[in-house]
Amino acid sequence: MSRLLVVNADDMGLTSGVCRAVRRAHDGGVVTSTSVLAVGTAFEEAAAIVRDAGDLALGAHLAIVGEDRPLLSAAEVPTLVDREGRFPLSYRTVVARGAAGRLDPADVAREFRAQLERVRGIGVPLTHLDTHQHTHLWPAVAGVVVELAREAGIGAVRLPGSSRTGPLGAGVRLLAGRLRRRLGRAGLATTDGYAGLDEAGGMDGERFAAALQRLTASAATTAEINVHPGEAGDPGLTRFAWDYRWADELMMLTDPATRALVEGSGWRFGTFADVAGTR
Repeated sequence: MSRLLVVNADDMGLTSGVCRAVRRAHDGGVVTSTSVLAVGTAFEEAAAIVRDAGDLALGAHLAIVGEDRPLLSAAEVPTLVDREGRFPLSYRTVVARGAAGRLDPADVAREFRAQLERVRGIGVPLTHLDTHQHTHLWPAVAGVVVELAREAGIGAVRLPGSSRTGPLGAGVRLLAGRLRRRLGRAGLATTDGYAGLDEAGGMDGERFAAALQRLTASAATTAEINVHPGEAGDPGLTRFAWDYRWADELMMLTDPATRALVEGSGWRFGTFADVAGTR
């Protein structure tokens, strides 16, 4: 019996070039699903592409970090923003605020609900929820995401993971274990396996093959590989100091050898709707 692999492209709507790259990675490659960033400057282009793409599955990439502003005002979400009304750039700030009791889940819920409604307005059924920089690993944010998924009838939520050694990898695995149990209690689906956090911005052919090998060697019957395709020379990406190799990921995703590798390893391509259907 074949195993199910979701190849999900994040940051849809971040820039026009990212939108075009996701479309290319779907039409001519292995991307089966994408997560749209409601706060992204190219949201309308992302929406148009998703409507036109037909079988490209849609998720919401909920954000309380990053270079783009929230949908709500600073007065509505005061614990999420700085004095200029901007999100912090890194998940580390979210964790620090949460640990200090300075992250109000009600603020998270208000902003995430506004973002979710904007993505739902695209008019395509949502298959899953996830978050920018995986902030829903943090329990206070996880609670909001789980509740929103249940309210909206969205059957699946991403479960990030890490194979890294050291404190960061151990922390991710600890929080991921708690999140898996929380999703199970809420009746929400997720994949057995995951890759993409450790390789973020550098998922070239070699790293994709290594990630797939790890997943194949595991007991997982469902898995997600999380990717970030983009266009070479995209001027919209110059404001991000992430050091991502966007174009390398696009090249890998559209390489026929990638599809052959997945299928030859006993996996079939699918979406989070398929993952929810396996429960």
